[in-house]
Amino acid sequence: MRKLLLFIQNYQTQISTALLFLGALCIVVYLSPREAKFKYEFQKAKPWQHEDLLAPFDFAIQKSETELAEERTRLAEQKTVFLKYDAEAEARAFAKYESEFESAWESALKDNRFEFILNEGDTTFWKANLLDAGRTTLEAIFKRGVLQPSSEEPLLDAYGEILLLRGQISETAEWDQFYTINEADQEARNRLKDRYPSTVSSFLAARVASGLRHNIYFDKETTQKYLDNQLNSILSTRGMVEEGELIVAKGNLVDQDRYEKLRSLQEVYEGSLSGDHSYFGLLSGQILLAGILFFALFAFLRQFEKLVLEDIARLTFILLNILIMVMAAFFIGRFNEEYIFFVPFAILPMVMRSFFDIRLALFVHTVTILLIGFQVPNSFQFTFLQFIAGVFSVLLVNNLYKRRDLFITAAKITGVYAISYFSLAILQEGNLQDINYMIFLYFVVNGLLTLVSFPLIYFQERLFGLVSEISLLELSDTNNPLLRELAETAPGTFQHVLQVANLTENASLAIGGNALLARTGALYHDIGKMQSPMYFIENQSPGINPHDELSFEESAEIIIGHVTAGIRMAKKHKLPDILIDFIRTHHGTSTVMYFYRQYIKDFPEDEMALDKFTYPGPKPFSKETAILMMADTVEAASRSIENPDHDKLDSLVEKLIDSQIAAGQFENAPITLREIRTVKKIFKKMLMNIYHVRIKYPD
Repeated sequence: MRKLLLFIQNYQTQISTALLFLGALCIVVYLSPREAKFKYEFQKAKPWQHEDLLAPFDFAIQKSETELAEERTRLAEQKTVFLKYDAEAEARAFAKYESEFESAWESALKDNRFEFILNEGDTTFWKANLLDAGRTTLEAIFKRGVLQPSSEEPLLDAYGEILLLRGQISETAEWDQFYTINEADQEARNRLKDRYPSTVSSFLAARVASGLRHNIYFDKETTQKYLDNQLNSILSTRGMVEEGELIVAKGNLVDQDRYEKLRSLQEVYEGSLSGDHSYFGLLSGQILLAGILFFALFAFLRQFEKLVLEDIARLTFILLNILIMVMAAFFIGRFNEEYIFFVPFAILPMVMRSFFDIRLALFVHTVTILLIGFQVPNSFQFTFLQFIAGVFSVLLVNNLYKRRDLFITAAKITGVYAISYFSLAILQEGNLQDINYMIFLYFVVNGLLTLVSFPLIYFQERLFGLVSEISLLELSDTNNPLLRELAETAPGTFQHVLQVANLTENASLAIGGNALLARTGALYHDIGKMQSPMYFIENQSPGINPHDELSFEESAEIIIGHVTAGIRMAKKHKLPDILIDFIRTHHGTSTVMYFYRQYIKDFPEDEMALDKFTYPGPKPFSKETAILMMADTVEAASRSIENPDHDKLDSLVEKLIDSQIAAGQFENAPITLREIRTVKKIFKKMLMNIYHVRIKYPD
């Protein structure tokens, strides 16, 4: 047990790293769909690059969503309309007519309105005759039908078949065969006018009109139910492909027909291999694929970003952001696969670029997109679009220091999405009509969601203790309280750090380092001198040197102490660790040579003397901290040169930096000799500008 605890203690960073990668792998595999993937990649309007493909089994050709939608629309526009015959309405109409006739007949006889009846002398005959004539007229009108208008359905529009239901029997009908109420009334008057005198026909027509009713109604429920049955009966397939049939030959263009066959085969193939019997096979494949990608990320970090692997907070930050994107794709995909374009995947490289270099940001984005590519349909299109957008976001986020820049970057990323998708769509569809233009709206929403990256950077910066370029820009402002205090307390040191910051920034820029980080670190590297500013030569008045009253050991202790004092001040003011590293390493393990030589003259026998006059380190371990060490030494030494000229400055830079190399001060920093030569050239040029030295022309 003790050995186990000792092993864990000695390798806790490596164990934590392994657990983080393993946890991320488990989450990604858990979110991956347990579906087999079709082994052929194909696109519409592109040549088939694989061998001749024969159907491995019989399968039906699936209709596309466009075809199914067109069939549904056609059925809805040409649907069968059902009308219902109402026998009860007729019965009520006849009863009303007879009641009205009886009362009106008696009144008409009393008023002597039908004089011809009195002349005939047969009242009973005429009553029966007229009553039967009105009933016959109603029967004729109802037989043809009086249609009730409907406010819910535009019945006069062109539809498909019209069916009239009489009980359980249906018969075809036409719209123009039915009467309206007004048309029925006019038809009754015309029929009666031809048979009787005007007085009698008017009397009888009025009684018939009182009995007129709608006896044909629009049957909305039956119409909708019939339409639903038709929609549900639409076949999702059209035709079959038999086993052994050639689907597409190598080099053939994947036209619409071949594309539908390939897509149908893909659906059947993936569905047939997604059952319980193949679960563990699919799971193993997903573990291997995701594991390869995570191992590639680990290998990349080990090769180029060892500090990230050694910093658990930074590694957690990277893996967590990868998982956030994978989970976003998973949940959006379950809701609606088309909405995947809503997800602003370009946020990931933008956030990564804010804390790391372009190379790492782009590699992390590539790994993430490949992981998500296993989950989404049409993986080539998805991977292509997201990779291009990610590349541009990494390049465009370089100067994301102002809110205006963020909006401009979001607009540019939206444009990249739109242009890339349009190019792919033209290749796949071959025309402008079949392009899904709704996707462009998704890209606009995607661009707006990209604006979330700004607060996300701030939140993650605080959560993981990282430093973004935006924060570095704020800290590099000379109005920062700590820098203002330095300017007031140690004005000479303040001027020194400004010059060193300029040297460091330009040299970092020349060799591809983080210029903003280098400048900010240089501005704070000597804040420890505020503890006792007068003991440093740049803050001393002429003729006054407090070191004259101190021993050599005490003077060296004060000089060396400005490093630890600076670290304390930086922590008190909550400066990020990445800036504290500049304070900690800017003298490395060098020696306070002036006081050491003076001490050795007096105490040559002291074997431990060197330790008293040596900075505790550590040595610089990044390009930026190495450049700061060179710039700090060169700038300070250049002030002591009398009448500086080209040769003196050239010799000074070469001598000081070469001595630092010989002392092994840069052995932990990833900086090459070629880059150091470039740094020397930058320093020489800038120092000559500072001291207004003329360029030395060759003889």
